[in-house]
Amino acid sequence: MTGFIILSYFIVLLSLGLLDYGSNILLVEGLGVNWGTMASHELPPKTVVQLLLDNDIKKVKLFDANLSTMNALAGTDIEVMVAIPNDQLLAMNDVNRAKDWVRRNVTQYSFNGGVNIKYVAVGNEPFLTSYNDSFVSLTFPALRNIQNALNDAGVGSSIKATVPLNADVYFSPTSNSVPSAGQFRTDILDHMTQIVHFLHQNNAPFTINIYPFLSLYADEHFPVDFAFFDGVSQPIMDGNIQYTNVFDANFDTLVSSLKALGFGDMPILVGEVGWPTDGDRNANINLASRFYNGLLPRLAQNKGTPLRPGYIEVYLFGLIDEDAKSIAPGNFERHWGIFRYDGQPKFPMDFRGHNQKNKFLVRARNVQYFSKKWCALKSDADISDQQKLVDNINYACTYADCTALGYGSSCGGLDTNGNASYAFNAFFQVQNQDNRSCNFQGLAAITTQNISQGTCNFIIQMGTSSSWRLLPLSLALLMPSMLLLL
Repeated sequence: MTGFIILSYFIVLLSLGLLDYGSNILLVEGLGVNWGTMASHELPPKTVVQLLLDNDIKKVKLFDANLSTMNALAGTDIEVMVAIPNDQLLAMNDVNRAKDWVRRNVTQYSFNGGVNIKYVAVGNEPFLTSYNDSFVSLTFPALRNIQNALNDAGVGSSIKATVPLNADVYFSPTSNSVPSAGQFRTDILDHMTQIVHFLHQNNAPFTINIYPFLSLYADEHFPVDFAFFDGVSQPIMDGNIQYTNVFDANFDTLVSSLKALGFGDMPILVGEVGWPTDGDRNANINLASRFYNGLLPRLAQNKGTPLRPGYIEVYLFGLIDEDAKSIAPGNFERHWGIFRYDGQPKFPMDFRGHNQKNKFLVRARNVQYFSKKWCALKSDADISDQQKLVDNINYACTYADCTALGYGSSCGGLDTNGNASYAFNAFFQVQNQDNRSCNFQGLAAITTQNISQGTCNFIIQMGTSSSWRLLPLSLALLMPSMLLLL
């Protein structure tokens, strides 16, 4: 594939260690993680914070300013990027409301033993084309008001407002699409110019999210090796510069875009980068391990990119799987974590960047689970009515996570009966193993035999839950035909 095609795909479509058991832990400098909380059953914030501490993770990026999360982080000295969701950007266009937000979510934690806040993320990828310009005109005023509020509160010299942006805000318009020709999208150029100038005035970094995985997801012909860091047979040549991976080419396209505005030396922070482990044929543990085993040594060496050699501040995406995230971008959205839903590490990972294959992360402490029981399709169930079976599977998957059943995913090889059992169990676990949630018009029954198959894990859910995800039992027991079906 030509360099033009490769870069066109990755620029337009990109939307989207840790343990040494000794006392001297040497980590990749500046490495952080994204902590998302869109899960049916969340680990308690204190448990997650202990997980961070046990793995010597020094930086965390949040997606809101949840009180219990912030309280759990207090006194830990973990460096925090706290966020304002996109749906609050309009409110932040009001100066007084911006000041109030800073007072409630930043300065109230600015005391000895409080929360070590370093950044405020104003929105999250607000210029995505899929948002149809909903947040374009709101983003800069919100950024300006928040930073000015930080300045007025006397913390602006140490706490900076920034805007995490998707890599689709820039592109390379030349015929061969090389990074050195990068520039910001013409439809948002005025807004990006305002943002970049303001960030520069306040010594704040430009924050970008880079996802090499999405190049493979978007195009089955994309050269797989270009998404990783272990070399390609046909690198992209940009003058005398050789590009062998998407990450470098993407990052340097941003460097060139900033340079075109006169700010080629602006600090750049990578707000999100990672690889999912399920929900797609290219989302699996082997490829995730390959990606991190390439990324982390580069970060440890402070290698940087051809146009920006040296240290890069990076936040891995993400910390823990989130089974309640929207799957509009793809089923993989719920599987970005380096830890499973219950805080168990998925694969060996050396955060020191030494690529020692036996370096596991420390698992979450004192996790409580429900009983060892599962909900499965009855062995003697009458499945002659295929529509009835399909309706019940769809019903279960409307309210539980069935993304592992997709093609190429960890449970993609199950037969129809296996699909039914997986879906029924997923719903049963989301409903806290309530006996009445394992019926499905007489098709299902509870079993104490682990019904996991091969690579497909039929989970037992944790004993803590987020009640907002649970259906009222009166609704959960309605006939599937009366509910929205997938």
